[in-house]
Amino acid sequence: MTAPVFVTESGGLRVGTVTLDGPEGRHAVSVRRLRVGEEIVLTDGEGTGAYGTVAAVEGKDRLDVAVTGVRTEPEPTPRITVVQALPKGDRGELAVETMTETGVDAIVPWQAARCITQWKGDRGAKALAKWRATAREAGKQSRRLRFPEVTDALSARQVAALLADADFAAVLHEEGSEPLATAPLPAEGRIVLVVGPEGGVSPQELTAFAEAGARPYRLGRSVLRTSTAGTAAAALLLGRTGRWS
Repeated sequence: MTAPVFVTESGGLRVGTVTLDGPEGRHAVSVRRLRVGEEIVLTDGEGTGAYGTVAAVEGKDRLDVAVTGVRTEPEPTPRITVVQALPKGDRGELAVETMTETGVDAIVPWQAARCITQWKGDRGAKALAKWRATAREAGKQSRRLRFPEVTDALSARQVAALLADADFAAVLHEEGSEPLATAPLPAEGRIVLVVGPEGGVSPQELTAFAEAGARPYRLGRSVLRTSTAGTAAAALLLGRTGRWS
């Protein structure tokens, strides 16, 4: 198995001895039960990883890592952003988890007109915090050095502005006349996909997104749930753009 990944503060990764403590240190010592000599990876979640072995374990929440190498990954291109309409219940976290594991670079929560779930006040802040925590944990689990950005929730107007600035923009829609599998894709730049809610993207939203340059595309003959469509579409694009080669 590949070495487990733990998150540490940005700027603290270097060759030499690095200390891991706090919640991450407790997880490494008390949950994963890492011992001296075992391999470990530390990351800032922003593309830099430090590789080494456990040099010492202290108490229940602290260990020293003998770092022998540090690597910084360049930002991937084309960059893939998924605008995710808010699903019901905990399916939002499921969508974030699987998209992170697949390799999406940014996730944008979207309060679509037909969303049953509403992010308002403290409830919205807690839900967003859960999405971000899920992305962080899934990034560690999938051994990523660069975790996806989870932005603040956007309105349809803000989503349209995001689409207008993309090099390729698409709305996943079961009635799309063109398959995403054959859409012309840029070799670099930004790709933005819109995943609608269970009730579908409203005609007004489709019009606004079309005016911003986002055409409707279909994935296949079956209709996927909103919590799985983004993952399936991202996997397709990662393969087509060569990022999975």
